Amino acid sequence: MTAPRLEIDLGKIHHNARTLVGQLAGRDISITGVTKAALGSPEIAGAMLRAGVSALGDSRIENLKAMRLARVPAPMTLIRTPMLSQADQVVAHADLSFNTELDVISKLSSAAQKARRTHGIVLMVELGDLREGIMPGHLENTVRQTLRFPNIVLKGIGTNLACRSGVSPDTRNMAELSALAESIDVIFGPMLDIVSGGNSASLQWALSGADTGRINNLRLGESLLLGCEPLHRQPIEGLYTDAITLIAEVIESKVKPSQPWGKIAQTAFGEKPPATVRGRIAQTILAIGQQDTDPCGLHPPPGIEILGASSDHLIVDSGGCHLPVGSEIAFQLNYSALLRAMTSPFVAKVMKVSAETATRRKAGDHDRRPGRTRRAPRHGRSESDRNPPPAHP
Repeated sequence: MTAPRLEIDLGKIHHNARTLVGQLAGRDISITGVTKAALGSPEIAGAMLRAGVSALGDSRIENLKAMRLARVPAPMTLIRTPMLSQADQVVAHADLSFNTELDVISKLSSAAQKARRTHGIVLMVELGDLREGIMPGHLENTVRQTLRFPNIVLKGIGTNLACRSGVSPDTRNMAELSALAESIDVIFGPMLDIVSGGNSASLQWALSGADTGRINNLRLGESLLLGCEPLHRQPIEGLYTDAITLIAEVIESKVKPSQPWGKIAQTAFGEKPPATVRGRIAQTILAIGQQDTDPCGLHPPPGIEILGASSDHLIVDSGGCHLPVGSEIAFQLNYSALLRAMTSPFVAKVMKVSAETATRRKAGDHDRRPGRTRRAPRHGRSESDRNPPPAHP
């Protein structure tokens, strides 16, 4: 099988999504499954939809278009403020878009009139993370102006936290969003179907037992794909953290000094190599690099340490384990590494279902959660990898 590759277990993604759908349903919160880290994969979108997510969201209209062309049957939301230059495409391929600028909404209105359709709008509110959002004091006027545009329907409000500045969703800022929703309904009449309380970073708050107020939707990507929460990157109990694994192939395996020699300047990426004094080491090079993923977001098996990376080489110290040329190493990866690997045309994407989740499907046990957090095999490949079950959950 080709390498490097992402091995994507659709059954585990389905399990993660179904588990969170069930937990949040008890809090009257629906899930928009975010596909941007999956590059709009129809297979991954399908696994989320079969698990019960109510809609799909992506920050790139190209990904939404790809899912439309693949006939993925779901309401679709552009979760980044649209570019003026893409207004026609947004109206054509998204049912809903997140907005902060009246000029953009005006252009969407014109595009919607031309296409003879309506387009839904969610107004994003700034609550402290200082990424996108209308300042709360300006929200009422923005609502008033939005309601004047033909072929535009105001569907809700939302916010984004934790992405730029790491501001955590909590009782205070979530209560403020709820209060803003109540205020809009009082002033303009009941109209807000959606109050979107953020991304996977909002899970801890949403499941804490706190009063959720008007919040009735979360946009989840990282938690469904990687089974962890973004605030502290801790595994979420009952979810798989190994639904997606990055496999890289060894192209060189030699014993070398641990320190470079000669006059030292910057590396290819403008850094100075760290001082490493450990004598001679078992240095292994894998055919993957900065162009394919974020090396800082890769988690190697025990006994293997990542030493550095260039554009297309990843250098590791394999310790006491000799890794022959042609062998493979399986890495777990964080959101940053996943995002870049999914985007790289040089990383193959292999959809599969592990033997474990395939057995559960046959037994009809879709809701059973793992007893503990599962991680991928640390060295080589598992028996289910060598004999993959069917590719669709």
